[in-house]
Amino acid sequence: MEKYLLNAPKQSEVNIIDSLFAEMFIEKAIRDFRKKEIQKEIDHSLKVRSKKEFIRLTEELKSIS
Repeated sequence: MEKYLLNAPKQSEVNIIDSLFAEMFIEKAIRDFRKKEIQKEIDHSLKVRSKKEFIRLTEELKSIS
C-alpha cells in the first residue's frame, strides 16, 4: 500500500535535487584538488625562484578561490 504525503516532493524533484547536490559536491572536490596542486606548484616556483611562474600561479589561485 502506497502512502501519499501532502506537499511531499515528487520523485523527479528529489532526483533533480540529488543530482544538483552531487554535481556541487564533485565541483567542490575538483576545485579543492586544483587549489592544492596550484599551491604545490607555487611552492616549487618559489624553490626555483621563478617569479613569472609564481605570479601566474597566484593569479590562477585567486581566480578559483
